[in-house]
Amino acid sequence: MTVYTCSKRLAIISVLSAAAAAGAAFVHAQQAAQPPSAQSSPPPAKPGDLGFTDTPMLPGLPFHVHDVARPHPPVVTPGASAGAPPSDAIVLFDGKSLAKWSNVDSQGKALDPKWAVRDGYFEVVPKTGSLVTRESFGDVQLHIEWATPKEITANSQGRGNSGVMLMGFYEVQVLDSYNNPSYADGQAGALYGHWPPLANAARPPGEWQTYDIVFEAPRFEGEKLVKPAFTTVIWNGVVVHNRKELAGRTVYRNVATYAPHEAELPLTLQDHGNPVRFRNVWVRRLSAYDSQKGK
Repeated sequence: MTVYTCSKRLAIISVLSAAAAAGAAFVHAQQAAQPPSAQSSPPPAKPGDLGFTDTPMLPGLPFHVHDVARPHPPVVTPGASAGAPPSDAIVLFDGKSLAKWSNVDSQGKALDPKWAVRDGYFEVVPKTGSLVTRESFGDVQLHIEWATPKEITANSQGRGNSGVMLMGFYEVQVLDSYNNPSYADGQAGALYGHWPPLANAARPPGEWQTYDIVFEAPRFEGEKLVKPAFTTVIWNGVVVHNRKELAGRTVYRNVATYAPHEAELPLTLQDHGNPVRFRNVWVRRLSAYDSQKGK
């Protein structure tokens, strides 16, 4: 049996450690020298990895459970930060221009917008009329940020009043509802005249607030309503409506009813006489499940 002194043992350990480090460095260099495709190539697919054709059929659908032929969704790159538009969004306000919007005269003719653009936001100029998008939309995901005036000059419905009018007919109320009592189905976050919000998530006047809205447009067959509208609203990160059904077009002091209209219509921001501000407005068209094939 070979007997090593302490100094010899330390020397051997040192040599082995140096060899291991050199080996690791060599492997790392070899990996770095490979093209990216060689490093990231996944292993070959095994049976079942991509789906099946011998599983039960899904009720009411032309697909098996885990169907290999079921369309994959399109790839969407999320925004770089919270609230930023994803890659498939239509940006309705980029902080500089109202080119995607117009005012409309009494004859329905589009006019250049009269609302003010300042420092990355735009603001209602009272009595110039509501703002409408030049493009029409149906089912959408809408992100919009808004702020009511910091100076308090009125109360109830006279304080920071505006509205997000989906398809120009279905309103999510904008109002300063911070310590400002009004009727419940007319406060901020309300589906105006239909449903109060599940919570009052208001920030103080002058602070920026956020609506994230998912809207399902109503469907008509001729004069007949075949599917009502549904609205989901997240206000400052708080769910205040969860796919809530609407009874019809927004009206004041009356019961809402439906009337047939086009499948897509412009989005409207209401001029209610208060200098409400808006920024970071973008929208995504929503399609039905299994209707798009990803790349």
